[in-house]
Amino acid sequence: MNKEQILTDLQKVVTAEHILVDEHLKNHTYTKLGGKADFFVTPSTVEEVQEVVRYAKKTQVPFTLLGNGSNVIVRDGGIRGIVLSLKKFDAIKQEGNKVIAESGARIIDASRFALAKKLAGLEFACGIPGTVGGALYMNAGAYGGEVKDCLDHALVVDSNGDAYRKKAEEFDLAYRTSNIAEKGYIVLEATFQLKPGNYEDIKAVMDDLTYKRESKQPLEYPSCGSVFKRPPGYFAGKLIQDSNLQGKGVGGAEVSTKHAGFIVNKNNATATEYIKVIEMVQRTVKDKFGVELEREVRILGEDEHQIS
Repeated sequence: MNKEQILTDLQKVVTAEHILVDEHLKNHTYTKLGGKADFFVTPSTVEEVQEVVRYAKKTQVPFTLLGNGSNVIVRDGGIRGIVLSLKKFDAIKQEGNKVIAESGARIIDASRFALAKKLAGLEFACGIPGTVGGALYMNAGAYGGEVKDCLDHALVVDSNGDAYRKKAEEFDLAYRTSNIAEKGYIVLEATFQLKPGNYEDIKAVMDDLTYKRESKQPLEYPSCGSVFKRPPGYFAGKLIQDSNLQGKGVGGAEVSTKHAGFIVNKNNATATEYIKVIEMVQRTVKDKFGVELEREVRILGEDEHQIS
């Protein structure tokens, strides 16, 4: 099926201005890396999401879900087929002691909304840059808290385009993982069960966590955030630091001198260079300490030479 036909078909289910052709994905990732998406689609209703999913399945057009690109690397060859972005799903509301956030909203904003409503339980998320959907996908956490601690249920669309509400326990949430990819779910909305709290107490915790993040993390450069999961019995950053890898890199990408657990795009790096630094770190730590570092960040798309 040619691109003109796909575009014509997509315009029947999604408003035309919500479809971008050959869109540079470096404009949609925190690393500022990545080639083009054939079709970058931003539906604004549940029904549009369902129809796009059903269309992709029926026609076998490749389909990729992209959050706000905070914990992902897109290869230089970009992504074929449809890239679905839920950035228009960004509403946040309150129902009693619950905060209901659409998947395209930033988890930071959900945390700040909870503060404004004097609800405690989302303080840990005040420095996590991803979306609500992405946070649920990887059971994001920081400073002793994680999504698993406060998620009540979520609205998802499955690979057939059907929508369901699933309880938190149905997602098999564990350290930086869930069954969302395995089940083929697209998260559209998450409901967090929180507790009434004191505004100043909640704010004090969030201010402290924000200070720790800003003082320790290399926020002045594009990056994907924390690259590796914490290996059992170790800290990834400490292993990398003790391997004398800080400041080492390939091309424009290097291991941060501020926080060894981060790899930064310091000087117009390519995705290939960034990935080579990840692999260099994994090899060096394995050789020196015998520890396998598992990536927390996802890598999507194709190398440039794969483009036909």
